[in-house]
Amino acid sequence: MALGVCFDRTFPASTVVEHARTVEAAGLDELWFIEDCFFTAGISLAATALASTERLTVGLGVMPAVARNPAITAMEIATLCDLAPGRFVPGIGHGVQEWMAQMGARTPSPLTTLDETISTVTRLLAGEEVSYSGREVSLDRVRLDRPPVDPPPILAGVQQPKSLALAGRVAGGVVLAEGVGPTYLRRALAHAGREAGDGFQVATFTLLSIADDPREAAANVAPFVAGLVVERRPALTVLPFFDELLADVTARGADALVDLPAEHWLEIGAIGTIDDAVTHVEALTAAGATSINVFPGPDLDLAREQIATVARLRSRLLGD
Repeated sequence: MALGVCFDRTFPASTVVEHARTVEAAGLDELWFIEDCFFTAGISLAATALASTERLTVGLGVMPAVARNPAITAMEIATLCDLAPGRFVPGIGHGVQEWMAQMGARTPSPLTTLDETISTVTRLLAGEEVSYSGREVSLDRVRLDRPPVDPPPILAGVQQPKSLALAGRVAGGVVLAEGVGPTYLRRALAHAGREAGDGFQVATFTLLSIADDPREAAANVAPFVAGLVVERRPALTVLPFFDELLADVTARGADALVDLPAEHWLEIGAIGTIDDAVTHVEALTAAGATSINVFPGPDLDLAREQIATVARLRSRLLGD
């Protein structure tokens, strides 16, 4: 299991070199970039981070399938693989459909588009000449001049059952958004038709808040988690206590989460004491996570502090 952190979409691009080097110096394994419209762009940030480090694995979670032509997406991935062999992990997702509509790229079938995009990008990265005429993707004798010697798995950034099933068929793994716990992770693998340890990569974005007082740790993330509850995030709706959780948040707001039992927080994030955080990470790993990356705090200073906290967590997990 790899342990790392995420670089938020709102962080200034000018800070990426320092951030990436700090993550690597802390001994962490991965740094993931979040590409959302219309914030910072993932490819350029990933390239900068890879060029500024020597060991760090860099993930991109995720590129909207319709934001780039699949041939261009494959070119970008191949270039980053040549820049830093074995250190880039690309993710592709549906994209938020409202954002896709804003830029005139909304597709009538996001599921078909993701299927055709991941399938053709995978073939191009394998060095094939691809001619393809699908419902959403059309390529005519496209072949990369420099395909990767060892192509990376394409991870699908998806949440819902049909998309997870698609990922199990055509992708090399999944990227699961913040809020994921062991119950949802096992459910996601089941929908994908995959099992823990079968080579299917599972990268998770995980919430982190550690304090000596578990209530303080809970209070720090309660407003954000309350938003996920009201949004009915799929990672939460599968939980057996979700209806009660939703009713409490609806009635009392974020304050309802401060006294949530530790076993419930286990299903939401690394929240509570350092021991609670260790339990959460170990539970995710047992459920099938191959990469666990802390979703950053709301500002850059807090994200920098989290790097040291994740390094401390890593030491505890390794028994140092």
